[in-house]
Amino acid sequence: MEGLSLHDHSKYSTIFFWRVVVAICVVLILISVLLLRMYHLQVVEFQKYQIASEQNRVQVEPIAPTRGLIFDRNGVLLAENTPNFSLGIIPEKMKDKDALIASLRDIIKITDKDVEKFNRRLKERRRPLEPVAIRNRLTEEEIATVAVELHRYPAVSVDAKLVRSYPLGAPFAHVVGYVARINEKELKKVDATNYQATNHIGKLGVERFYESSLHGMVGLQKVEADARGRVLKVIERVPPTPGKNLRLSLDSRLQQTASKLLDGRRGAVVAIEPKTGGILALVSEPSFDPNLFVLGIDHQSYGELRDSKAKPLFNRALKGQYPPGSTIKPMLGVAGVESGVVDWNFSIMDYGQYQLKNDERIYRDWKRGGHGRVDLRYAVVQSCDTYFYELAFRLGVDRMSDFLAKFGFGDLTSLDISEARRGLLPTRQWKRGAKGLPWFPGDSLNMGLGQGYMLVTPLQLAAATAIFANKGKWVRPRLTMDSDLNEVRDQIQSDLQGAEAKNIILKNPENWDRMFAAMKDVMHSSRGTARASGRGAKYKMAGKTGTAQVLGIAQDEEYDASKISEWHRDHAWFMGFAPIDDPQIAVAVLVENGGGGSHAAAPVARKMFDAHILGEYLTEEAN
Repeated sequence: MEGLSLHDHSKYSTIFFWRVVVAICVVLILISVLLLRMYHLQVVEFQKYQIASEQNRVQVEPIAPTRGLIFDRNGVLLAENTPNFSLGIIPEKMKDKDALIASLRDIIKITDKDVEKFNRRLKERRRPLEPVAIRNRLTEEEIATVAVELHRYPAVSVDAKLVRSYPLGAPFAHVVGYVARINEKELKKVDATNYQATNHIGKLGVERFYESSLHGMVGLQKVEADARGRVLKVIERVPPTPGKNLRLSLDSRLQQTASKLLDGRRGAVVAIEPKTGGILALVSEPSFDPNLFVLGIDHQSYGELRDSKAKPLFNRALKGQYPPGSTIKPMLGVAGVESGVVDWNFSIMDYGQYQLKNDERIYRDWKRGGHGRVDLRYAVVQSCDTYFYELAFRLGVDRMSDFLAKFGFGDLTSLDISEARRGLLPTRQWKRGAKGLPWFPGDSLNMGLGQGYMLVTPLQLAAATAIFANKGKWVRPRLTMDSDLNEVRDQIQSDLQGAEAKNIILKNPENWDRMFAAMKDVMHSSRGTARASGRGAKYKMAGKTGTAQVLGIAQDEEYDASKISEWHRDHAWFMGFAPIDDPQIAVAVLVENGGGGSHAAAPVARKMFDAHILGEYLTEEAN
């Protein structure tokens, strides 16, 4: 205490002085640090933070292009874009999801399915601050109700977008297809930049095949936003390029007619314009409403479609593979006379059955007791099985397969349909590889009646019928009438590696005319198997009925449709074209488990001919 005496003023002054010096030094050091930091931020990293600041203020937003429209050949709209007002929630601004949804339910109807879809969409890809829809297709009244309350919900917005709509619905679902929300797998296959503003993509049919043309090119806009991300003004805008409109060869009236003619039965109808290959109608029944998929189908509705025994989601026209039955007899008949194994005067005595030498199996004719003496023309008119057993035996599998391949059987023939199946045109090599067995003469007999291993799709049979109507001139089925689309060119190159699109040149072209005459008698003569369907026609048509066996019948049994379930009954077929002198339409009709082709399929084809040639369509307006 002696050293700190109150009277030692000199010592206190010294301590005070150094304290001031230290304090000033600390202040100067801190000021220097601040100045250095300021220099670093303002000078050294000026550009970096200027860019960051600009990015916070200015945002670049992609603009989705408007999807191209789809028309039929007469300009009828098959796929359009309609405005949809949706109630959206911005997840980044959402504090309590359950409380927010509960509050919204007090002012607008939101179902449990809506909430379920919303929760699912929350997990999908989206841009920052992009609203996620919890209710679609708001009515004007609902929009007004929400607008009044919107100030209470900063995370909620009412958004307007164009969504795909299919005004003609189910009859066109399998051919036009539909769009639905794009998934992660599809995103990896498309141009990510061009699809950054797109939520939907073509999933099926024309919508899928022509996706790149229909989609268009994305646009961009620079906008000034506030700290909450709200757009204040648009600074710069590069408009998107709309997708191309597409005109199809389909005739919507004929398509609707075909759908009505099947009348709830399972089956398919394909109609082709022989001169161009343009597909006039491509119907698979039963079908479904494609609009259900655009904004997301609920689990229950999808489950009903998926689990239905009638398989409405299955495209029978393109993917259904069936034995062609007797519809290939005209082609085999031409093969027989061209190859010289028979001529037009060659005849057999038909007693209703056929038997190979050294083979106990009896091959039966559809007519018990047989047709008596028949030549080739009569065999086609009456669809005599016994004659074609003999013809198939004489031709053998190699000549049959080679000639049928010229019509496109066993291969892809269409230009712009990606979902079509190839069917099966059997050969010796195929059977050895697939079954491990040699080709037996009995296999040829079955093939001669369009049974056994051979399988075709309705589209393949229609395409072959169009080639037949053209007397061998090849046309590839196509849906688009626009020839400048990239997809068409690419697909042509792809297809040229498949079926050889060479015209069928006969040594004796008269064989076409003679077979046409036989097929005309099928429709118009008193003995023709489809005479009931040709009766009273104002024009002449050519055709051939077919019945494809589904259930194997034992040697000592007779087929009796009334004793078996509907699902095991024969398939009914018909192929034909009209008018015979100047074919304008070629048709293939399949009625699944429909029984005989003359009763179930030929009447459908006749109505299709009348609709296209005489304008007798079965549309809603006509009824």
